[in-house]
Amino acid sequence: MRFAFAFFLVMFSAGAAGQYSGPAVDACLAYAKREQKQNIVFERDQNLQIERYTRKLGSQFVSSILTGNGAVVYDGAPSAELSFVCLLADDRRAVFFQWVARHNAPAAMHCLRDPNLQKAPRPCFDLLLRIAEQDLTIAYTDRFHEANQRGESALAAFRKSNDEWRQYRDAECARRRDFSPSGVSPDDYAIACSIDLTRRRALDMR
Repeated sequence: MRFAFAFFLVMFSAGAAGQYSGPAVDACLAYAKREQKQNIVFERDQNLQIERYTRKLGSQFVSSILTGNGAVVYDGAPSAELSFVCLLADDRRAVFFQWVARHNAPAAMHCLRDPNLQKAPRPCFDLLLRIAEQDLTIAYTDRFHEANQRGESALAAFRKSNDEWRQYRDAECARRRDFSPSGVSPDDYAIACSIDLTRRRALDMR
């Protein structure tokens, strides 16, 4: 079944259809909550899609595969953003659910899922920014040693790149501050932007 999950996830991502909003969504959500024993929510957006399958997987008949994004929502803590796959025997009966971490989810989503955090999300954003900065520092350490071994020219280029990237991040997030959604503090929105860009920089530096 684990192999089937990986196979279906790849297969489905290549053949996306339109957004789905039928009864399979509620069936999979109820099954996920029961199996995972956690407060799981699904994003009902364009990524929520269904693929008709209609064949057996081992001894289990599978009529369709639902995929999408969502989160595990925790009380007073950042949510765990996820992508999921759900197999259904029919549109009202789920038989399998599995999720993986969604690393490219916007930072704002982590801190605005829980109703209590929505009232005062700044500590959550500050925590995520510290974690993102720590991850970036670790990535920078490896790249610094590489540049240092290549000599002063490479080291100077490395430092220039870092300085100019940070200037870009600060300017871009200052720009986005003026476009904060309704109900979200402009300052919080700017911090969320800094988290997103810092995470992306850490990935680029690995």
